[in-house]
Amino acid sequence: MKFNSNIFEEVFERLRAQLPSNLVYHNHAHTRFVVEKADFLAVQENLGVADRNLISIAALYHDTGFLLDRENHEEMSCDLARKELPDHGFSEPEIQTICGMIMATRIPQQPHTIQEKIVADADLFYLGTDDYELFSTKLYKELKYLDPKMDDIAWLKIQNKFISSHTYHTTYGKTVLEPVKKRNVAALKVN
Repeated sequence: MKFNSNIFEEVFERLRAQLPSNLVYHNHAHTRFVVEKADFLAVQENLGVADRNLISIAALYHDTGFLLDRENHEEMSCDLARKELPDHGFSEPEIQTICGMIMATRIPQQPHTIQEKIVADADLFYLGTDDYELFSTKLYKELKYLDPKMDDIAWLKIQNKFISSHTYHTTYGKTVLEPVKKRNVAALKVN
């Protein structure tokens, strides 16, 4: 693999310029966050540079499918990766690995490899942070745009069910993020 760092700014700029403005959660800032957290988790898992590079590219592409459509965006993200990554020097096996990581972000998450577990955990890292409410509010606004009838009660029920059924997959996720997530779940039940 010939790693080209320009790909990050190209994709971030395309997401910033082309995603619909109603995507206040699934936007370029979310992608930057996921790339950052994926690399952080890869370091925590002691992965080498080659794995970290593939993980970063998977995190970068994981929501590019939103450029095309909300439904099945993971598959569309893989389609874009398959189309674009060969021009950046990625081999077919590397692209397959990247697509496996992208598909691991689909809800309900079912990652198998450590790389898939890292990208899955990075995508939902916020659930186990003190910034949960900030990110959750953005997601609520985005979903309310799609379903204006959704109210706060319905949203709390959705969030409670989702966050209660979620599990982290990496060591860091299980040991550091999970306890904070449990506090966030408890706070949801109080509301």
